[in-house]
Amino acid sequence: MSIPQTGGGPIEHHDQLAEYLAEGCKPKADWRIGTEHEKFGYCKDTLKPLPFEGERSIVSVLEGLRDRHGWAEVREGGHLIGLEKDGANVSLEPGGALELSGAPVETIHETCDEVNVHLREVKEISDEIGVGFIGLGAAPLWTHDEMPLMPKGRYKLMDAYMDKVGTAGTTMMRRTCTVQVNLDFGSEVDMVQKLRVALALQPVATALFANSPFFEGELNGHKSWRGRVWRHLDDDRTGMLPWVFEDGMGFERWVQYALDVPMYFVYRDGKYINALGMSFRDFLKGNLPALPGETPTLSDWADHLTTAFPEARIKKFMEMRGADGGPWRRLCALPAFWVGLMYDQTALDGAWDLVKNWTAEQREELRVAASIDGLQAKVDGINMHDIAREAVALSHSGLVARGRSGAGGMVPDETHFLNALHESIESGKTPADELLERYHGDWNGDISKVFGEYSY
Repeated sequence: MSIPQTGGGPIEHHDQLAEYLAEGCKPKADWRIGTEHEKFGYCKDTLKPLPFEGERSIVSVLEGLRDRHGWAEVREGGHLIGLEKDGANVSLEPGGALELSGAPVETIHETCDEVNVHLREVKEISDEIGVGFIGLGAAPLWTHDEMPLMPKGRYKLMDAYMDKVGTAGTTMMRRTCTVQVNLDFGSEVDMVQKLRVALALQPVATALFANSPFFEGELNGHKSWRGRVWRHLDDDRTGMLPWVFEDGMGFERWVQYALDVPMYFVYRDGKYINALGMSFRDFLKGNLPALPGETPTLSDWADHLTTAFPEARIKKFMEMRGADGGPWRRLCALPAFWVGLMYDQTALDGAWDLVKNWTAEQREELRVAASIDGLQAKVDGINMHDIAREAVALSHSGLVARGRSGAGGMVPDETHFLNALHESIESGKTPADELLERYHGDWNGDISKVFGEYSY
């Protein structure tokens, strides 16, 4: 989850809210790629989640990365809660999952190199202390009470609030993991087209990357339990945002949406002030109960934008949020999928043609069906497998058109990063399907086998 944002000084007029978002517009030559991925840590001998502190712990992994690989500390309240280096940061999810938020780079080759270096560094440190990390969409065995809550003020507030607004918020916080990519837009018109395609095709990403069929030691009846969790979190800040597809969509319409998202906090002097359920509209008027008489800054606005959790969202860039955490090679497939669709206009237009006639009801039904059935989902005559095939083909063509070479020119483009998705299209099997085959086959129903065979 996001760290405190730096947005700017006092908000003196309403137009600044949309202008803040519009400042993200960049010429195509300056578009970048930022990959984020989360993974669960555990003790190899017990298969229990890592505690925050101790000989085998989250802190010991962070300290190892700091001391051996030159990462700088990020602390809150005296606790080591993250690391920074070269435009990237390592942070902690509420239940202790380790997240790499990569630096903005130009190509999939670079973002994949960054992922590979990070995972090698983490493995080097963790192997020495008997710790493992695994990429799954949901914790396969652990209960809520086994997952420690990280000592971050934001998480303490959210944890107390989640059960008041939904049924799965604390599960999302402690026992799910995702991989996502952050991409740029060139103009307001470009943002709108990309956001509409992103939202419509998030269920396809959920299906292709489905990787959470286990939960609390049992089959859960879903290919993506993480997808199911997000549907039961908080209706005020999640979902498919049908209004994005209506006339009048633009930066100001996003502002109006974000202003209606209830607040979590205000960050002041290194501390999170409880503003749970309060209104940013009241804050703009100086009527926020948590800070009477005080009005927000653009940094407060930037922080507030991180507390909306739809399937795709915009800040000064766009985030694709629909995929489960997964195996090593799929961490690079996710940014490749979206870059191929979003960074070539012909591919983007083709993707819009693919989804533009879907109704809001169909998009929502696809979201539900993707989490349950993955590539086997069918909704109102729409076959998920067929749509995924077309979307991956469009992405492939977009990456060919980009023509960004790697390995010193030895690799002509970025299309090979889609290989894992092409294999899923051909076989009809996602990671969740493979896990279920193993569970019903040579694992003989023993879900704990996943740690030995699927860890990084």
